[in-house]
Amino acid sequence: MTTLKIFDETGELQSEIRDHDEIAARLDEAGVLLERWQADQPLPPDADPDAILAAYAPQVERLKERYGFQSADVIALTPEHPEREALRAKFLDEHTHSDFEVRFFVRGRGLFYIHTGGAVYGVLCEGGDLISVPAGPRHWFDMGAAPDFQCIRLFTTPEGWVADYTGDPIARRFPRLEAF
Repeated sequence: MTTLKIFDETGELQSEIRDHDEIAARLDEAGVLLERWQADQPLPPDADPDAILAAYAPQVERLKERYGFQSADVIALTPEHPEREALRAKFLDEHTHSDFEVRFFVRGRGLFYIHTGGAVYGVLCEGGDLISVPAGPRHWFDMGAAPDFQCIRLFTTPEGWVADYTGDPIARRFPRLEAF
């Protein structure tokens, strides 16, 4: 279930919300977009990236038009991926981007933390959730020790995902995916 936990900067839990509409409204106040998407056609569990992008084409095109995204792709990670530990570590430190970070969870789950306005928003996203973090806010992502997800990503630049790490150890004060 999609969950939002709002913490103060020390890591103390302030509130927990499980209603999707309320989560979307609270994240909107922080400049973060959260939506629920449904495929326009049935997708088999082994659907390839082209089939996935076709099934969500209207939603992807709407965001491309609204925000100027130039490309979309599909990424998947499984618990057997040989680089899963290194990939997890890459995203666990607080960073910013000069571009959006957009993920639509086709299946699986992941935990985004957004650090803005003196608060830290922990958002557990699951299959059907789209999250769009705009350029600028500090954030980090936890895919878990045994990642198992498939996501559509959207980009406005050819460089794709480029992080500018803050050097702030704040992410270490917050629960990882397994404890969330």
